[in-house]
Amino acid sequence: MKRMINFKPAPAFNVMLGLLPFVLLVMAYVVGSDARLELNPNDKLLPGFEQIGAAIDRMAFEPNKRSGDYLLWVDTASSLTRLSLGVLIAAVLGLVVGMLTGALPLVGAGLSPLLTVTSLIPPLALLPVLFIVFGLGELSKVVLIAIGITPFIARDIQRRTLEIPSEQLVKAQTLGANTSQILIRVLLPQLMPRLIDAVRLSLGAGWLFLIAAEAIAATDGLGYRIFLVRRYMSMDVILPYVAWITLLAFMFDQALAWINTRLYPWNAQGGRS
Repeated sequence: MKRMINFKPAPAFNVMLGLLPFVLLVMAYVVGSDARLELNPNDKLLPGFEQIGAAIDRMAFEPNKRSGDYLLWVDTASSLTRLSLGVLIAAVLGLVVGMLTGALPLVGAGLSPLLTVTSLIPPLALLPVLFIVFGLGELSKVVLIAIGITPFIARDIQRRTLEIPSEQLVKAQTLGANTSQILIRVLLPQLMPRLIDAVRLSLGAGWLFLIAAEAIAATDGLGYRIFLVRRYMSMDVILPYVAWITLLAFMFDQALAWINTRLYPWNAQGGRS
C-alpha cells in the first residue's frame, strides 16, 4: 500500500487541486450573495457579479465626472510607482548593508546590533513621525516602504553572505584579490539571486505598508480608494480592488521569479528560486 507521504499527483491533477479551493470560494460567495440579495435586493455586503461588473466598468472604463480620470488606472499607476521606488531603495540598502555586515567582521560588529534592533521596530508606528519629517507627500510613503522591508532584506543577505564557504574567500585572496574585488567579483554574483528571493518574500509587507500609508494620507492610490469608499459600504468597488491588488502582487512576484530564473539559472537548478 502506497503511503500518503509518497503520493505525488500528476501535473493535470495537481492543477485541478490548486484550482479547487478557488472554485469552492467562488461558489460559496455566489450562494451567500444570492441568499442575501433575495432577502434584500439593496444589500451591499455581498454584491452580485452584475453589481461588481458595473463597478469595474465605472472605475476602469468610464472617466470620472469630477476629474476626467480613469480611476482604477490612475490609482494603479500611483501605487505601483510608490511600491517600486520603496522596494528598489530597500533592495539596494539591504544588499549593501547585508553584504558588508556579513563579509566584513569590523562592520558586522558595529552594525549588526543596530540592524537587529531596527528590524524589531514596527514600521507603522513610525508613520506619524515620517509624516511630520517628510510631509504628507509621496516621499513619506516611499520611505515607509523602504524602512519597513530594508531590515528584513539586509538580515537575509547577511545570513546568506555568512553561508558562503570561506574557502572561496581564501582562494580569492591567494590569487591577489583585494577586499573590493572579493565583494564585487566573488560575493555579489552569488548574492544577487538571493536578493531577488528576499525581495519576493518582502513584497507582502511592502504592500501592507503601501496600503496603510495611502489610507491615512493620499489623494489617489489603491489603498486610498478602498478606504475612501468604505464609508459608503461600496463592497462592489472594494472587492474588485482587493482582487486587483492580489493579481498585481502575484504578477510582481512571478516577474521577479522569471528574472531570477533567466539571469541566474544555476540558482533555479539548485532549488532556491
